[in-house]
Amino acid sequence: MSFVLETWERELLLFPRLLQAELGEPHDLLRFLRTRQSDLSQNEHKSIHKPQETGLVNPFPSFAFTGPLRPVYLKSQDLNNPKLRTIPDSIQKPDYAKDGVPRSEQVFVGRNKITILDKKQQDAMRKVCRLAREVLDIAAREMKPGVTTDHIDAVVHKACLERDSYPSPLNYCRFPRSVCLSPNEVICHGIPDQRVLLDGDILNIDVTLYHGGFHGDLNETYYVGDRARADADSVRVTETARECLDRAISIVKPGMLFRDPGGVIEAHAKSRDCSVVKTYCGHGVNQLFHCAPNIPHYAKNKAVGTARPGMCFTIEPMISLGSHKDKTWPDNWTSVTTDGSRTSQFEHTLLVTDDGVEVLTARREDSPGGPVPMPEAVQKNGA
Repeated sequence: MSFVLETWERELLLFPRLLQAELGEPHDLLRFLRTRQSDLSQNEHKSIHKPQETGLVNPFPSFAFTGPLRPVYLKSQDLNNPKLRTIPDSIQKPDYAKDGVPRSEQVFVGRNKITILDKKQQDAMRKVCRLAREVLDIAAREMKPGVTTDHIDAVVHKACLERDSYPSPLNYCRFPRSVCLSPNEVICHGIPDQRVLLDGDILNIDVTLYHGGFHGDLNETYYVGDRARADADSVRVTETARECLDRAISIVKPGMLFRDPGGVIEAHAKSRDCSVVKTYCGHGVNQLFHCAPNIPHYAKNKAVGTARPGMCFTIEPMISLGSHKDKTWPDNWTSVTTDGSRTSQFEHTLLVTDDGVEVLTARREDSPGGPVPMPEAVQKNGA
C-alpha cells in the first residue's frame, strides 16, 4: 500500500498550477487522498477478515456458560423437534424408542427390588456388553483432532445397527443422539454436534447397546491428540477417574454394601486433589437401561442394599479438577462443572458372581486408549 501512496504523492507534485487552483493546494489534496487511502485500506481489511457464513450457530448465545466450551449446531436444526437417526424395523427396540418415554422403568421408580439374573439372562448380558465394547472401541479409533462429535455419533449408530442392536441413548427421555459425547468440562450427557475436536481436548464416549432385550453400558475418557497427553491436569483427572473405577471394582463381591464404593472413590480422588461429582451415580442395568440399585460415588452416602450373586449394575465415577457441583445447559442434557474445570469419567457394567465380580465390559487387548503415566509431581504427592 505504501507504494501506491508514494505514487500519488509524486504525481500530485507535478500537477500544473491550473489544476491546483481548481482542487486546492497540493497538501490539502494529499491529506484528502491519504484519508481516502486509509478508508479503503480499512474496508479491504474488514472484507478480508469478515466472518465467513458457515451455517453454524451457538443456539444459546445469552446463556452463562461456565467454561470455554460452546455448542455448535447447524443453523437449520430445530432443537425442539430434532431429527433422529433411523432404525430398521428388523431391529428390536426398547419401549421408549417411539415416543421417548421409558414406561417399563417408571413401574420400578421408588422400589428397592433388585433383579437377580438367571444363567440365561447373564449370558444375554455378556453378549450385549461384548457388543457394546466393540462399538466403544470403534468410536474411540475414529476420534482425533478435526473430527466432529456428530461424525462419531454417526459411526456409533452405524456400528450398533451392524450388530443388530439399538443404540440405547437414542430417544431415551427424548435424548436426540445415539451416544453421549462429553468433552472437557462436560461431566456427562453431552449431545453430539458440529463442534470439531481439538488437539488438547479430552473426550468421554458413553456407549450403551440394546440387544436381545438387554442393555450393555460402558464409557471411557480419551485424550484427543498429543497435547492432551502432555497436559498434566488432563492426565491427572483422567487417570484419577480410571483408578477410582478400578479401586471400586476391586471391592465388589457378594455382601458388599452399595454405599461402600463411594468411600473408596472419594478417598482416592482427594488424594489426587480432585473432587467427586455427587449428582449422578451408578445404576442397575439389565432389561432396563436404568434401575435399582443406585451406586453413589461419594463417601458417607445413604445408599441402601447389599450386593448378591446375579445382580448387574454399573459403577461410573465422575471426577473433577475443581468443583463437584454441576450446571445443565439449556438443551436440558449437557451437564458441566460450575467452575468450568475439566472432568473425566469411566464406567463398566458389572455382574456379581458367587465369589466376586465379572467385568462384562472389560477392555480387550486391542482396545484403543488405556492408561497414560501420571505426571511425576502427582506421583510424589499422591497416594
